[in-house]
Amino acid sequence: MLNLDNFYKARYVLSKVIRKTALIHAPKINPECDVYLKPECLQLTGSFKIRGAYYKISQLSDEEKSKGVIACSAGNHAQGVALGATAMGIKSLICLPEGAPISKVEATRKLGAEVNLVPGVYDDAYNEALRLRDEHGYTFIHPFDDENVIAGQGTIGLELLDQLPDIEAVVVPVGGGGLLSGIAFAIKSLNPAVKVYGVQAAGAASMVQSIHDQKQEMLDTVSTIADGIAVKEPGKITFDTCSKYVDDIVTVSEDEICAAILQLIESEKMIAEGAGAASVAAVMFNKVPIKGKKTVCVVSGGNIDVTILNRVINRGLSTSGRICSLCIELEDKPGQMLGVSKVFAELGANVIRVNHERSVDSEKVTSCVLRLQAETKNAEHVNQLKEALTKRGFKLVDYNFNY
Repeated sequence: MLNLDNFYKARYVLSKVIRKTALIHAPKINPECDVYLKPECLQLTGSFKIRGAYYKISQLSDEEKSKGVIACSAGNHAQGVALGATAMGIKSLICLPEGAPISKVEATRKLGAEVNLVPGVYDDAYNEALRLRDEHGYTFIHPFDDENVIAGQGTIGLELLDQLPDIEAVVVPVGGGGLLSGIAFAIKSLNPAVKVYGVQAAGAASMVQSIHDQKQEMLDTVSTIADGIAVKEPGKITFDTCSKYVDDIVTVSEDEICAAILQLIESEKMIAEGAGAASVAAVMFNKVPIKGKKTVCVVSGGNIDVTILNRVINRGLSTSGRICSLCIELEDKPGQMLGVSKVFAELGANVIRVNHERSVDSEKVTSCVLRLQAETKNAEHVNQLKEALTKRGFKLVDYNFNY
């Protein structure tokens, strides 16, 4: 059973360890509500996970501490456990799938953990962690389904009520549900009037499906850029807590997550990973009913893989109408490209890529295809371009192509 006194105890324990992440006013996220960001992406290890991991380890008995701790994670939880254990002089062993990104493996090692790379995928690493736990007597630090872990994450809820006493809504990313459970329990216990919403990636909506069917369920597969919340099955404690205290859980698409990452970079100068930006995506695209409300988005982490950041930005630009990709069928005769160029110039769109080809797939033998990519202002600007091209007699044949 979750106990609010334990949350206050966790806050005291963590007060000398974690960074105090101040709220950031971010009205550009959605002009229809008063938005604030809780930037846990600026937390130690770049994620909120240090809160639950550190507090859990701090509550172990002396005997448990002497034997060390073990965890299975390819990301933020691994680093939280490693930092917490090292800070308390405790041995930590992290099992990672063999194909885990090198950057995450090295970050975990640098924080003092011993890393065990396990052939196969996450499930193989998880099973190996349990085997080693049983063999050596390590304490397994669960990433979300543990009362002390949840209490540690829930200290964010206590902070939000102190930082913004007239808060009306909180939007939180959801994977296994530890963060959402902790925040929801803390806030609803102290101020039931505050709305608490969870956000999952559409490709990993395990908590959404479980809440809908009123029972814990496991997805066959998960697929999302938000790897920090790509969880097949919620925990028992987290499912029960979310069922009782959370007002609603919604999903956001990959494109919406990318657009939110881009918005945070441009308007707030903040780097968020996919999971961390999910809450912002829900508010940007009006997935939760917070119009006119003082709302906090918890930006849960900032450990994005820089090797994919360029692709994420391009996808975000496309979703928000900042890049326009058009395919136009033209008569294959002089002057046609000039006519198209005039439309773009008149409407202030900057062409950045052109591909002209004679295509055997055209309806007319004398036709050709012009593929254009341009920098645009927003979705309305893109629609203006399309309408202007159509009025000038140009035929738009395909709006989607790889760039």
